[in-house]
Amino acid sequence: MPVHAPDGTLLARRSIHRGPVGDYGVETVRLPNGRTVDLDVLRHPGAGAVVPLHEDGSVTLIRQHRHAAGGMIWEVPAGKLEPGEAPEACAARELEEETGLRCGALRRLTTIHTTPGFTDEVIHLYAATELSEVPARPEADEIIECHRFSGSEALAMIRRGDITDAKSIVALFLALA
Repeated sequence: MPVHAPDGTLLARRSIHRGPVGDYGVETVRLPNGRTVDLDVLRHPGAGAVVPLHEDGSVTLIRQHRHAAGGMIWEVPAGKLEPGEAPEACAARELEEETGLRCGALRRLTTIHTTPGFTDEVIHLYAATELSEVPARPEADEIIECHRFSGSEALAMIRRGDITDAKSIVALFLALA
């Protein structure tokens, strides 16, 4: 059954691969201009990301191994939404798992589309405050180092090109504004 959307009509979908990240497939779509095209699309459950913002204005960043990015990169803690999980619960969970920090308060920053040319993934961005330490619980495939930086140093890292992860750049600029 076709799905109608403001940007066109889905006529057919052929799933190529379903995995932990999402469902990758080819979608035949009738565009608003009447043309019919095949598009590669990754359907993703969404994610939560969080800037751990300490009382003194410093932030905790993670340096995480990302195979697709070619090695270790600087990021804010983030992860995929579990089925039925609220975005703020995901952000708080990922904060604890990846950094060993628990937050007493979360402030919504915004929601971003990561790469709308091929995926429907959205990441809900938050700032976490009232931080306390708990045991970190990284997943088996996560290689993570935690480091604390002043807000001005984190922004300088973006300007120097040390932080290239888009969600982290947006979240840091909004949290430190």
